Amino acid sequence: MNISEKTLPDFIEVLASKEAVPGGGGAAALCGAIGTALGNMVGSLTVGKKKYADVEEEIIALKEKSDDLQKKFLSLIDEDAAGFEPLSKAYGLPATTEEEKAHKAEVLEQCSKDACQVPMEIMECCAQAIDIIAEFAAKGSALAVSDAGCGATICKSAMFAASLNIFINTKGMADREYAENLNQKALNMLHESGNKADEIFGTVYQKLQPAK
Repeated sequence: MNISEKTLPDFIEVLASKEAVPGGGGAAALCGAIGTALGNMVGSLTVGKKKYADVEEEIIALKEKSDDLQKKFLSLIDEDAAGFEPLSKAYGLPATTEEEKAHKAEVLEQCSKDACQVPMEIMECCAQAIDIIAEFAAKGSALAVSDAGCGATICKSAMFAASLNIFINTKGMADREYAENLNQKALNMLHESGNKADEIFGTVYQKLQPAK
């Protein structure tokens, strides 16, 4: 069974175990799907309401993008597991002789690079989700605005979680130029999309305060 097809209790149980996967990347992808779905719910509660007829087509288009992102996040749970397993096994390679040490270092380097790819995709999907949720928060049903705030906050957390799965792998890379390029790309997303998620939260929070 694919990890993404496990029941929620089973997923949580294996996540808490000593199994190598799922780990932080898979958990981040699941949270990304949840955050995106919360934004999507705002759209679902908006479509069909006369009050929002003028933005209905735009909301429907945003919902379609959200549907695609939700599916992508779930597929990334399994892709992250597939990308990390080779790295997990590489740590167990023998390193007694100089030849073995050199081979292990080479394998670890490549596996570390490969293991960064899915977490980076998770971050990129989170950035897209936050952009979409910003639109839901601004144009969707006011009755569900808290869900938009929740969705943005969860997607921000998922993005930050995914970034740590990049930084832990770039830390030991011998190819420092490659590592620093990945680090900078991740940091840029954390700054730009993290700030946008904070703005969504702040706007939603203000809307939920009692009228003075």
